[in-house]
Amino acid sequence: MALSVGTKAPDFTLKSKTAEGLADVTLSANFGVKPTVLLFFPLAFTGVCTQELCDLSGGLEAYDALGAEVVAVSVDSPFAQEAWAQKEGIKIKLVSDLNKSVTAAYDVVFPALAGIGDTSARAAFVIDKEGVIQYSEQTPTPKDLPNFEAVRAALAAL
Repeated sequence: MALSVGTKAPDFTLKSKTAEGLADVTLSANFGVKPTVLLFFPLAFTGVCTQELCDLSGGLEAYDALGAEVVAVSVDSPFAQEAWAQKEGIKIKLVSDLNKSVTAAYDVVFPALAGIGDTSARAAFVIDKEGVIQYSEQTPTPKDLPNFEAVRAALAAL
């Protein structure tokens, strides 16, 4: 069960692939600055994940207008994430939780997805500038998308 509203968001530093190489992305860098929409998704190069991240990339300005940064986490390597982002035109910051520690910290592990191993479940969190979770949702199945209207409403209420 995903961490609940009112919980202090577990901080993390994960790797992201950029044009310059690997970069550290630290959640707490946004604390005191701006809210964060933290998304977990099972795997790059899969149908529903591609739909979700492409749709969000196309509507990223709505999150920018609300002053939020969107960060998406999966258990893929940063190199696979970058290849996928380039292929699909994904503009959201993708970070790699290859060892699944952040996925476990947010309690969104999806066990044995398609019999291939544990991945991140599909989940969405809105974390305010103080680092407190203000919205939390783990979808019933990996095929279900989070309620992005509710995510934007939670951001607008901050």
